[in-house]
Amino acid sequence: MKRKSFLVLLTLVLAVGALLAGCGSSSKNENNGKGAQENASTTPAPADKQILRINLSSEPPTFDPAQAQDSQTNTVLKTLYEGLVRMGPDGKEIPGVAESWKISDDGKTYTFKLRDTAKWSNGDPVKASDFVFAWQRVLDPSTAPAPPYAYQLYYIKNAEGYNLSTSKSFKGTKITDFKDVGVKAVDDHTLQVELNHPTPYFLGLTSFYTFYPVHPSIKGNDKWAVQKDSMITNGPYTLTTWDSGQKIEVTKSENYWGKDQIKLNKITMSLVNSGATELASYRSGQLDYAGMPNGEIPTDQIPAVKKELPNEFKAKGIASTYYYLFNVTEKPFNNVKIRKAFAMAIQRQPIVERVTLGGQIPAYGFVPPGIKGVSQEFRSEHKDDFFKEDFTEAKKLLQEGMKEEGVTTLPPVTLLYNSSEGHQKIALAVADMWKKNLGVDIKTQNQEWGVFIQTRNKLNFQIARGGWSADYNDPMTFLDMWTTGNTNNNSGYANPAYDALIEAAKTETDPAKRMEDFAKAEKILVQDDMVMLPIYYYSNVSLTKPNVKDIALDFSGAIDFTRAYITQ
Repeated sequence: MKRKSFLVLLTLVLAVGALLAGCGSSSKNENNGKGAQENASTTPAPADKQILRINLSSEPPTFDPAQAQDSQTNTVLKTLYEGLVRMGPDGKEIPGVAESWKISDDGKTYTFKLRDTAKWSNGDPVKASDFVFAWQRVLDPSTAPAPPYAYQLYYIKNAEGYNLSTSKSFKGTKITDFKDVGVKAVDDHTLQVELNHPTPYFLGLTSFYTFYPVHPSIKGNDKWAVQKDSMITNGPYTLTTWDSGQKIEVTKSENYWGKDQIKLNKITMSLVNSGATELASYRSGQLDYAGMPNGEIPTDQIPAVKKELPNEFKAKGIASTYYYLFNVTEKPFNNVKIRKAFAMAIQRQPIVERVTLGGQIPAYGFVPPGIKGVSQEFRSEHKDDFFKEDFTEAKKLLQEGMKEEGVTTLPPVTLLYNSSEGHQKIALAVADMWKKNLGVDIKTQNQEWGVFIQTRNKLNFQIARGGWSADYNDPMTFLDMWTTGNTNNNSGYANPAYDALIEAAKTETDPAKRMEDFAKAEKILVQDDMVMLPIYYYSNVSLTKPNVKDIALDFSGAIDFTRAYITQ
């Protein structure tokens, strides 16, 4: 009976999806079937111009590396900036602004040698002091709004004490002078970084946008990141067009040290929040790549697209997790039994088989496949068997939780998601499951990406969509975000036992013991406290024109277009 009702819902969902897709573009129906395949193969991007055309499903909320926290911004910042290292196609660190580096025998001191040829887009040399300035700005407690990824710099000696020096709840040693933080410019081309403890993934972290340098001219200019002409950047491209809500264009920088390695003259990014329109634009030859980030090809059209364009379609598993987030500070989801009931009352396999259709894997934990463990992947060494789908037990837990809260009826519940056809379909399917399996009516609500991020940050929700991709290849990148007070902890969750395990993992030198700490922490997060409701592990679903080469997709799903090029 439950399976039948779910299939009825799916029929409705897919019908809605088809309707939305039909409304997405007037040319959509003209480019179906064989016509779409012929059009896709006969309208390649011209090689002589080397202009790559892509679509971002929403406008980046910021161009400030210190404030970035989402995949849309990451895609654009990769073109505009470069850190000390870059991540190569194989996921290993390669020289960026730093042409070489040395790591001390104890693993705590990194000495980076910067290129003499590294320049800002205005021709100024990129100096070691520019990194010091940028990192101080991220850590400065007076920086507003507080940079969401400041904690990624806490591996640096005294960085946490400086960042939290004005916090009344911080119990560690407070540092009031940035000179005591373990980063200094030895000279213009030598940057020295001292860590609290050996951190095997620190080198890769320096490729992350929070570690990018910024030009010292931004001092005193609060508007520098929202004014195109005041942005001085050090990456392969410069921002040359920004029509808010319409289009972003970046153009090859003549001052970039590796300009001879950059083959694309321009990357144009339309800003259309419609997977149907994006697919239609790809089929008609207006886009050279479709499906970023994390797959925006309409799910109901994936089977047809795979058949029509088998040589252009790709679905690749990535280290990223799709989940729903509970606000544990507000009723009714302050009650763990109610949270567990909601988690146990949805069916994940039908969602990935009949709604998302992109090779996703049902998730029963938070750390996805693809993340390193001791000798294998963490997920292979520690199974994600923290809970089971059990509707009878879910109903029992819901009743017990309501009794504990002294209510006989749940208050109205709203599921919040950012505007997307794919997110909408999943939300409708899940809401129907909660109705059928728990007897709970759910209202679904969508918000534009920038508004949605702020709503979540302010804990102004009950249940909200979440997605997390790896910033580096270690379980820490998925688990430290749930520690008390972490700026990416949008749940209000606080558990000293959990915090202690994460802190222990930061200093543990025995790899096996460290992974055990992570496994214990994940058990607390998912099995004991059910702070978030895992749904599936992502795959990246995309289409790429045959004459577009060297688009890099790393293990986490982050896409790098900067070394791509177009052939005849």
